[in-house]
Amino acid sequence: MNFPGKIAVMGGGSWATALAKLLLQNCDNILWYMRRDDRIEDFKRLCRNPAYLTDVQFDCRRIEFSSDINAICEAADTLVLVMPSPYFKEHISKIKVDISGKSVVSAIKGIVPDENQLITDFMVERFGIKPDNLLVISGPCHAEEVALDRPSYLTIGCHNIERAADFAGCIAGKHTHTITSSDVDGIEYAAVLKNVYSIAAGIVHGLKQGDNFLAMLVSNAIREMERFIDAVNPRPRQICDSVYLGDLLVTAYSRFSRNHNFGAMIGKGYSVKAARMEMEQTAEGYYGTKCIHEINTCYEVEMPILNGVYDILYRNVSPSRAIASMAPFFV
Repeated sequence: MNFPGKIAVMGGGSWATALAKLLLQNCDNILWYMRRDDRIEDFKRLCRNPAYLTDVQFDCRRIEFSSDINAICEAADTLVLVMPSPYFKEHISKIKVDISGKSVVSAIKGIVPDENQLITDFMVERFGIKPDNLLVISGPCHAEEVALDRPSYLTIGCHNIERAADFAGCIAGKHTHTITSSDVDGIEYAAVLKNVYSIAAGIVHGLKQGDNFLAMLVSNAIREMERFIDAVNPRPRQICDSVYLGDLLVTAYSRFSRNHNFGAMIGKGYSVKAARMEMEQTAEGYYGTKCIHEINTCYEVEMPILNGVYDILYRNVSPSRAIASMAPFFV
């Protein structure tokens, strides 16, 4: 079987929809797992996702939908995981068929909650996926801008760089530019951390601290990201590459960033509970903050921004007090 073979998109949200759009520009057809049959029926009737990126039209004759995750896993050669990290285990626990010989692409911007594991590590341990058959996708890229055909940039990571290049060819296009990397762990950790720092940026915006302070926050956030990733996965990397710094910037500043918007509500006075209830989509950084904070108890990396966000989200510390506590560490 030539990689990637038959590709299945696993998830029904905005990022899954954006990736399906990109894949269908280069592939004759795809499989698509969605958990709700009613959503599938609406999609087939409307030829678009009824809930996310609703302006993107699809030729449903080229899509084989199913709410049966095992049927999709059996039929596909490559599984593209695109569900929110908080619900990842709920979906993946339904897989009963042998997928050890499949290729898996993680487009999940989070860590497995409770396990504090990277998605790729979890797939190796749980399903016996070979490391060379595991890939990751990261930005800088927003699903909404893919839908609008704006220039978008994606980094494909894999220990086997040829496989990264092969999959990059499946999603590259007129408006989509791809980069390959072998830094799988670094890409995954950066994708989690940029959501944490985006919450911090949103809180600063909500508190009306101004652009000067926000610039200091973001420039120190990339240093903090570098310290942590180098501690947990030491290897050569350039932290100013787009998959690290670029993804942080787009998530911290964009109006499309759900993590920024979540933080902004907290900065404006919403309780954490109220802000979570107000969000229509999952703010992955809420869960990522707790996971990274717990992982860092083993490494003890200096992470004042992460600790401040953790204090706000999980210790009920006031946003203004927590943000002020970061400032003495900024350089």
